[in-house]
Amino acid sequence: MGVVPDENPFLGFREPLPSPLRAAGFTHELIELGEVTLSHVRGPAAGPPLVLVPAQMATWRTYAGVMPALARTFEVFAVDVRGHGSSSWTPGRYSWESVGGDLARFLEDVVQRPAVVSGNSSGGVLALWLGATVPDHVAAVVLEDAPVFSVEMPRFRDRDRFVHQGLERFVRVLGDRDVRRLADYFRDQVLPVSERRVKRMPGWFVDLLDRAVRDYERRHPGEPSGADAWWLPGAMHELMRSLSMFDPDFARAFVDGRFYGDLSHEAALRALACPLLLLHGSWFRSERFGLVGALDDDDARRIRDLVPGTVYRRIDANHVIHRFRPKEFVAELVSIASSSGSRADAV
Repeated sequence: MGVVPDENPFLGFREPLPSPLRAAGFTHELIELGEVTLSHVRGPAAGPPLVLVPAQMATWRTYAGVMPALARTFEVFAVDVRGHGSSSWTPGRYSWESVGGDLARFLEDVVQRPAVVSGNSSGGVLALWLGATVPDHVAAVVLEDAPVFSVEMPRFRDRDRFVHQGLERFVRVLGDRDVRRLADYFRDQVLPVSERRVKRMPGWFVDLLDRAVRDYERRHPGEPSGADAWWLPGAMHELMRSLSMFDPDFARAFVDGRFYGDLSHEAALRALACPLLLLHGSWFRSERFGLVGALDDDDARRIRDLVPGTVYRRIDANHVIHRFRPKEFVAELVSIASSSGSRADAV
């Protein structure tokens, strides 16, 4: 069987790191891991290793705001998992096992010491997979608002369907890379903000965003998309950039069921032999959408029952806790590292 061509048009793409990261000694590196090239940003060797795994659709840049502070305690590694950012795209070959396997090889070949592995959203499920599958390489697991239990089938599709429906919509609207327009991600999108209230981005704003994205693409040919108009928040520029560097088949694999394999969240939790930190963000239930959030209080309680000694922190924040409550996020990671220090310091 021949080598499968990599389908990421931005494979290995490099751009200057934000000045706070450059000042803190971070570098952008690429590593060949079997069938994929993995992009990651690495900090100086200030302490035990910490591997940051972003949420689906996000790149390592989502952690840029907390990486300088974390670098005072850790040797920080922030990765682009396959299908994201400057890493390889492998349409048809996305699963917990394949993506987790990349990270396991990354821990073995690059990190080379037991690491604290912190994952946001689906990145948290990958952190759990690593803790259960390659325990010798994991000093502690941090679940940052990870959809443990809620992303298992059939619950994910049938009962708590808000995120599943969002991925279905993403595939429908942006699944064809040749004709898609990234701003359409927001067009007519319904976002529940309470049990009874939803909001939509106004059509006129989506039109303005579309023009800003297309203007950026004209000014930066051959680069990932963006939208850096003065009137847009920087987070919107980052989101457009990450969407342009995201393989839609990754989302399609969640929708059609290819991603899940035989991973049991309960079995993975029972297999953990390292400290576990659970950071639980805001959530509510809607009659129309089910769970709006990553996990509810019953899920969090079940995790604690399965892993005695779990450190649990409920944080009143959006799903991306490290962005909305950065100081708390950093403090919690430093704290869990101290409880797993002997393993993380081992060579």
